[in-house]
Amino acid sequence: MEKYLSSDQPAVIVNNVVKRFNVASEPVWRRLVGRHQTATNGHGSAGSSTESLKARRGKEIVTAVDHVSFRVQRREIFGVLGPNGSGKSTLIRLLSTLLLPDEGTVTIFGLDVVKDEMRVKRLINRVSVEAAFFKKLSPKENLLYGARLYGVSGREADRKAREILKRLGLRENSYLEPMEEMSRGMQQKVAIARAFLTQPILLLLDEPTTGLDPRSKLEVESFVNELRDVHDATILITTHDMYEADSLCDHIAIVDEGKLVAIGTPAELKQMVARNGHEPTLEDVFMELTGKELVKKDDLTDFEPEIVLS
Repeated sequence: MEKYLSSDQPAVIVNNVVKRFNVASEPVWRRLVGRHQTATNGHGSAGSSTESLKARRGKEIVTAVDHVSFRVQRREIFGVLGPNGSGKSTLIRLLSTLLLPDEGTVTIFGLDVVKDEMRVKRLINRVSVEAAFFKKLSPKENLLYGARLYGVSGREADRKAREILKRLGLRENSYLEPMEEMSRGMQQKVAIARAFLTQPILLLLDEPTTGLDPRSKLEVESFVNELRDVHDATILITTHDMYEADSLCDHIAIVDEGKLVAIGTPAELKQMVARNGHEPTLEDVFMELTGKELVKKDDLTDFEPEIVLS
Protein backbone atom coordinates (compact mmCIF):
# COMPACT_ATOMS: atom_id res chain seq x y z
CA MET A 1 0.00 0.00 0.00
CA GLU A 2 1.12 3.54 -0.69
CA LYS A 3 2.01 5.83 2.19
CA TYR A 4 -1.11 8.00 1.95
CA LEU A 5 -3.27 5.06 2.96
CA SER A 6 -1.79 4.94 6.47
CA SER A 7 -2.41 8.64 7.23
CA ASP A 8 -5.23 10.07 9.32
CA GLN A 9 -6.62 12.22 6.53
CA PRO A 10 -10.27 11.79 5.44
CA ALA A 11 -11.05 9.09 2.91
CA VAL A 12 -13.07 11.51 0.77
CA ILE A 13 -13.04 15.31 0.55
CA VAL A 14 -15.64 16.95 -1.69
CA ASN A 15 -14.88 20.66 -1.85
CA ASN A 16 -17.37 23.11 -3.40
CA VAL A 17 -18.12 20.79 -6.32
CA VAL A 18 -20.34 21.84 -9.23
CA LYS A 19 -21.46 19.69 -12.16
CA ARG A 20 -23.58 20.99 -15.01
CA PHE A 21 -25.09 19.28 -18.05
CA ASN A 22 -26.33 20.45 -21.42
CA VAL A 23 -29.68 18.73 -21.69
CA ALA A 24 -32.25 18.57 -24.45
CA SER A 25 -34.84 21.31 -24.10
CA GLU A 26 -38.58 20.90 -24.57
CA PRO A 27 -39.46 19.30 -27.94
CA VAL A 28 -40.30 21.72 -30.77
CA TRP A 29 -43.82 20.33 -31.24
CA ARG A 30 -44.61 20.92 -27.57
CA ARG A 31 -43.33 24.48 -27.69
CA LEU A 32 -45.42 25.16 -30.83
CA VAL A 33 -48.54 23.72 -29.21
CA GLY A 34 -47.91 25.88 -26.16
CA ARG A 35 -47.58 29.02 -28.27
CA HIS A 36 -50.77 28.21 -30.17
CA GLN A 37 -52.68 27.71 -26.92
CA THR A 38 -51.31 30.99 -25.53
CA ALA A 39 -52.36 32.91 -28.64
CA THR A 40 -55.82 31.30 -28.59
CA ASN A 41 -56.32 32.31 -24.97
CA GLY A 42 -55.57 35.92 -25.83
CA HIS A 43 -52.33 36.10 -23.87
CA GLY A 44 -50.03 36.02 -26.86
CA SER A 45 -46.46 37.14 -26.40
CA ALA A 46 -43.16 36.33 -27.96
CA GLY A 47 -41.86 34.88 -24.68
CA SER A 48 -38.66 35.77 -22.87
CA SER A 49 -35.38 36.15 -24.71
CA THR A 50 -33.97 33.30 -22.59
CA GLU A 51 -36.71 30.93 -23.75
CA SER A 52 -36.13 31.94 -27.37
CA LEU A 53 -32.42 31.31 -27.01
CA LYS A 54 -33.02 27.86 -25.57
CA ALA A 55 -35.48 27.03 -28.33
CA ARG A 56 -33.00 27.99 -31.04
CA ARG A 57 -30.16 26.04 -29.54
CA GLY A 58 -32.29 23.06 -28.56
CA LYS A 59 -30.63 22.64 -25.17
CA GLU A 60 -30.34 24.21 -21.75
CA ILE A 61 -28.02 24.11 -18.75
CA VAL A 62 -29.00 21.98 -15.75
CA THR A 63 -26.92 22.09 -12.56
CA ALA A 64 -26.99 18.55 -11.16
CA VAL A 65 -24.53 19.19 -8.30
CA ASP A 66 -24.50 22.72 -6.92
CA HIS A 67 -21.50 23.74 -4.73
CA VAL A 68 -21.52 20.60 -2.56
CA SER A 69 -18.91 20.08 0.17
CA PHE A 70 -18.49 17.28 2.72
CA ARG A 71 -15.93 14.87 4.15
CA VAL A 72 -16.03 11.12 4.71
CA GLN A 73 -13.70 9.73 7.34
CA ARG A 74 -11.82 6.48 6.85
CA ARG A 75 -13.79 3.31 7.81
CA GLU A 76 -17.04 5.28 7.83
CA ILE A 77 -20.34 4.30 6.23
CA PHE A 78 -21.62 7.55 4.77
CA GLY A 79 -25.12 7.84 3.33
CA VAL A 80 -26.58 10.26 0.78
CA LEU A 81 -30.35 10.76 0.78
CA GLY A 82 -32.28 12.77 -1.76
CA PRO A 83 -35.41 12.73 -3.92
CA ASN A 84 -35.25 11.54 -7.50
CA GLY A 85 -33.25 13.96 -9.61
CA SER A 86 -31.43 15.48 -6.64
CA GLY A 87 -27.95 14.69 -8.01
CA LYS A 88 -27.06 11.62 -5.93
CA SER A 89 -26.00 9.44 -8.85
CA THR A 90 -24.11 12.32 -10.46
CA LEU A 91 -22.20 12.74 -7.21
CA ILE A 92 -21.28 9.05 -7.20
CA ARG A 93 -20.03 9.32 -10.79
CA LEU A 94 -17.87 12.29 -9.84
CA LEU A 95 -16.30 10.32 -6.99
CA SER A 96 -15.70 7.32 -9.25
CA THR A 97 -13.92 9.42 -11.97
CA LEU A 98 -16.69 8.73 -14.51
CA LEU A 99 -17.47 12.46 -14.60
CA LEU A 100 -15.24 15.50 -14.15
CA PRO A 101 -16.32 18.37 -11.90
CA ASP A 102 -16.90 21.72 -13.59
CA GLU A 103 -15.86 23.50 -10.41
CA GLY A 104 -14.34 22.44 -7.09
CA THR A 105 -12.23 19.40 -6.23
CA VAL A 106 -12.69 15.79 -5.14
CA THR A 107 -9.89 13.89 -3.41
CA ILE A 108 -9.80 10.20 -2.49
CA PHE A 109 -7.26 9.41 0.23
CA GLY A 110 -5.38 12.56 -0.77
CA LEU A 111 -5.50 11.81 -4.50
CA ASP A 112 -7.23 14.21 -6.89
CA VAL A 113 -9.81 12.37 -9.03
CA VAL A 114 -8.80 14.43 -12.07
CA LYS A 115 -5.00 14.59 -11.74
CA ASP A 116 -4.58 11.09 -10.23
CA GLU A 117 -7.40 9.28 -12.02
CA MET A 118 -5.67 5.92 -12.55
CA ARG A 119 -4.36 5.74 -8.97
CA VAL A 120 -7.83 6.55 -7.64
CA LYS A 121 -9.40 3.80 -9.76
CA ARG A 122 -7.18 1.20 -8.07
CA LEU A 123 -8.66 2.14 -4.69
CA ILE A 124 -12.36 2.20 -5.51
CA ASN A 125 -15.22 0.20 -6.95
CA ARG A 126 -18.81 1.09 -7.69
CA VAL A 127 -22.19 -0.62 -7.73
CA SER A 128 -24.96 1.17 -9.62
CA VAL A 129 -28.70 0.69 -9.41
CA GLU A 130 -28.67 -0.62 -13.00
CA ALA A 131 -25.59 -2.82 -13.27
CA ALA A 132 -24.40 -3.81 -16.74
CA PHE A 133 -23.46 -7.40 -17.60
CA PHE A 134 -22.92 -9.69 -20.53
CA LYS A 135 -26.39 -11.19 -20.17
CA LYS A 136 -25.67 -14.32 -22.23
CA LEU A 137 -22.81 -15.22 -19.87
CA SER A 138 -23.10 -16.72 -16.40
CA PRO A 139 -22.28 -14.95 -13.11
CA LYS A 140 -19.03 -16.94 -13.01
CA GLU A 141 -17.96 -15.76 -16.47
CA ASN A 142 -18.93 -12.15 -15.75
CA LEU A 143 -17.15 -12.12 -12.41
CA LEU A 144 -13.97 -13.75 -13.71
CA TYR A 145 -13.87 -11.28 -16.59
CA GLY A 146 -14.24 -8.33 -14.21
CA ALA A 147 -11.66 -9.71 -11.79
CA ARG A 148 -9.04 -10.19 -14.50
CA LEU A 149 -9.38 -6.52 -15.43
CA TYR A 150 -8.15 -5.75 -11.91
CA GLY A 151 -5.32 -8.27 -12.08
CA VAL A 152 -6.96 -10.97 -9.94
CA SER A 153 -6.10 -14.49 -11.10
CA GLY A 154 -8.88 -16.74 -12.39
CA ARG A 155 -8.53 -19.33 -9.62
CA GLU A 156 -8.48 -16.72 -6.85
CA ALA A 157 -11.40 -14.83 -8.40
CA ASP A 158 -13.47 -18.02 -8.69
CA ARG A 159 -12.87 -18.88 -5.04
CA LYS A 160 -13.74 -15.39 -3.84
CA ALA A 161 -16.78 -15.11 -6.11
CA ARG A 162 -18.30 -18.36 -4.83
CA GLU A 163 -17.65 -17.31 -1.24
CA ILE A 164 -19.17 -13.86 -1.68
CA LEU A 165 -22.25 -15.05 -3.57
CA LYS A 166 -22.88 -17.70 -0.92
CA ARG A 167 -22.54 -15.00 1.72
CA LEU A 168 -25.15 -12.95 -0.18
CA GLY A 169 -27.54 -15.89 -0.37
CA LEU A 170 -27.26 -16.73 -4.09
CA ARG A 171 -28.03 -20.37 -4.91
CA GLU A 172 -25.06 -22.51 -5.94
CA ASN A 173 -26.69 -23.66 -9.19
CA SER A 174 -27.28 -20.02 -10.23
CA TYR A 175 -23.54 -19.46 -10.51
CA LEU A 176 -23.41 -21.15 -13.93
CA GLU A 177 -26.76 -20.00 -15.36
CA PRO A 178 -26.99 -17.22 -17.97
CA MET A 179 -27.53 -13.81 -16.37
CA GLU A 180 -30.57 -13.18 -18.59
CA GLU A 181 -32.42 -16.00 -16.80
CA MET A 182 -31.91 -14.43 -13.36
CA SER A 183 -34.22 -12.01 -11.57
CA ARG A 184 -33.22 -8.39 -11.19
CA GLY A 185 -32.57 -8.93 -7.50
CA MET A 186 -30.23 -11.84 -8.19
CA GLN A 187 -28.42 -9.82 -10.85
CA GLN A 188 -27.93 -7.05 -8.31
CA LYS A 189 -26.29 -9.52 -5.94
CA VAL A 190 -23.84 -10.45 -8.69
CA ALA A 191 -23.10 -6.75 -9.21
CA ILE A 192 -22.37 -6.37 -5.50
CA ALA A 193 -20.14 -9.45 -5.58
CA ARG A 194 -18.25 -8.01 -8.56
CA ALA A 195 -17.51 -4.83 -6.60
CA PHE A 196 -16.47 -6.72 -3.45
CA LEU A 197 -14.27 -9.08 -5.44
CA THR A 198 -11.44 -6.55 -5.78
CA GLN A 199 -11.53 -5.61 -2.08
CA PRO A 200 -11.65 -1.83 -2.68
CA ILE A 201 -10.81 0.47 0.22
CA LEU A 202 -13.54 2.86 -0.96
CA LEU A 203 -16.79 1.28 -2.09
CA LEU A 204 -19.38 3.46 -3.84
CA LEU A 205 -22.87 1.97 -3.66
CA ASP A 206 -25.56 3.70 -5.71
CA GLU A 207 -28.87 2.30 -4.39
CA PRO A 208 -27.39 -1.22 -4.16
CA THR A 209 -30.40 -2.89 -2.50
CA THR A 210 -33.05 -1.65 -4.96
CA GLY A 211 -34.97 -4.68 -6.22
CA LEU A 212 -33.86 -6.95 -3.38
CA ASP A 213 -36.26 -8.69 -1.02
CA PRO A 214 -36.07 -7.86 2.73
CA ARG A 215 -33.91 -10.85 3.57
CA SER A 216 -31.46 -10.09 0.77
CA LYS A 217 -31.28 -6.46 1.93
CA LEU A 218 -30.28 -7.60 5.39
CA GLU A 219 -27.62 -9.90 3.90
CA VAL A 220 -26.16 -7.02 1.89
CA GLU A 221 -26.24 -4.67 4.90
CA SER A 222 -24.48 -7.28 7.01
CA PHE A 223 -21.83 -7.74 4.35
CA VAL A 224 -21.30 -3.97 4.08
CA ASN A 225 -20.68 -3.81 7.84
CA GLU A 226 -18.30 -6.75 7.53
CA LEU A 227 -16.34 -4.98 4.79
CA ARG A 228 -15.90 -1.95 7.02
CA ASP A 229 -15.10 -3.85 10.22
CA VAL A 230 -12.96 -6.68 8.82
CA HIS A 231 -11.51 -5.36 5.56
CA ASP A 232 -10.96 -1.73 6.64
CA ALA A 233 -13.14 -0.34 3.82
CA THR A 234 -14.89 3.02 3.61
CA ILE A 235 -18.39 2.94 2.12
CA LEU A 236 -20.45 5.72 0.55
CA ILE A 237 -24.02 4.69 -0.18
CA THR A 238 -27.07 6.34 -1.76
CA THR A 239 -30.38 4.82 -0.80
CA HIS A 240 -34.15 5.34 -0.83
CA ASP A 241 -34.58 3.09 2.21
CA MET A 242 -34.87 5.26 5.35
CA TYR A 243 -34.53 2.28 7.66
CA GLU A 244 -31.41 1.16 5.82
CA ALA A 245 -29.86 4.63 6.11
CA ASP A 246 -30.77 4.91 9.79
CA SER A 247 -29.40 1.51 10.79
CA LEU A 248 -26.37 1.38 8.49
CA CYS A 249 -24.88 4.87 8.17
CA ASP A 250 -22.59 6.70 10.56
CA HIS A 251 -23.31 10.06 8.88
CA ILE A 252 -25.94 11.09 6.36
CA ALA A 253 -26.01 13.98 3.86
CA ILE A 254 -29.40 15.13 2.56
CA VAL A 255 -29.33 16.68 -0.91
CA ASP A 256 -32.10 18.43 -2.80
CA GLU A 257 -31.96 20.01 -6.27
CA GLY A 258 -28.21 19.47 -6.32
CA LYS A 259 -27.60 21.29 -3.03
CA LEU A 260 -26.53 19.92 0.34
CA VAL A 261 -29.30 20.86 2.80
CA ALA A 262 -28.19 18.97 5.93
CA ILE A 263 -25.49 16.63 7.19
CA GLY A 264 -24.99 14.77 10.47
CA THR A 265 -25.45 11.49 12.28
CA PRO A 266 -28.96 9.99 12.14
CA ALA A 267 -29.50 11.15 15.75
CA GLU A 268 -28.33 14.70 14.98
CA LEU A 269 -30.62 14.94 11.96
CA LYS A 270 -33.62 13.78 13.99
CA GLN A 271 -33.00 16.57 16.49
CA MET A 272 -33.69 19.11 13.72
CA VAL A 273 -37.45 18.44 13.72
CA ALA A 274 -40.11 18.77 16.39
CA ARG A 275 -41.17 15.61 18.17
CA ASN A 276 -44.95 16.28 18.03
CA GLY A 277 -45.62 13.52 20.51
CA HIS A 278 -43.48 10.86 18.85
CA GLU A 279 -39.84 10.06 18.18
CA PRO A 280 -38.82 11.71 14.87
CA THR A 281 -37.75 9.48 11.99
CA LEU A 282 -35.48 10.21 9.05
CA GLU A 283 -38.65 10.41 6.97
CA ASP A 284 -39.80 13.29 9.19
CA VAL A 285 -36.42 14.99 8.78
CA PHE A 286 -36.48 14.59 5.03
CA MET A 287 -40.00 15.96 4.63
CA GLU A 288 -39.23 18.88 6.94
CA LEU A 289 -36.08 19.89 5.06
CA THR A 290 -37.21 19.31 1.47
CA GLY A 291 -41.01 19.19 1.55
CA LYS A 292 -40.81 16.24 -0.85
CA GLU A 293 -41.31 12.49 -0.93
CA LEU A 294 -38.04 10.61 -0.99
CA VAL A 295 -39.24 8.43 -3.86
CA LYS A 296 -42.46 8.08 -5.81
CA LYS A 297 -43.82 4.63 -6.47
CA ASP A 298 -43.92 5.21 -10.22
CA ASP A 299 -40.46 6.77 -10.40
CA LEU A 300 -37.78 4.52 -8.95
CA THR A 301 -34.68 5.86 -10.67
CA ASP A 302 -32.79 9.13 -10.49
CA PHE A 303 -33.11 11.68 -13.27
CA GLU A 304 -30.46 11.04 -15.85
CA PRO A 305 -30.00 14.05 -18.13
CA GLU A 306 -29.90 13.43 -21.85
CA ILE A 307 -26.52 14.91 -22.67
CA VAL A 308 -26.33 16.89 -25.89
CA LEU A 309 -22.91 17.12 -27.45
CA SER A 310 -21.94 20.62 -28.52
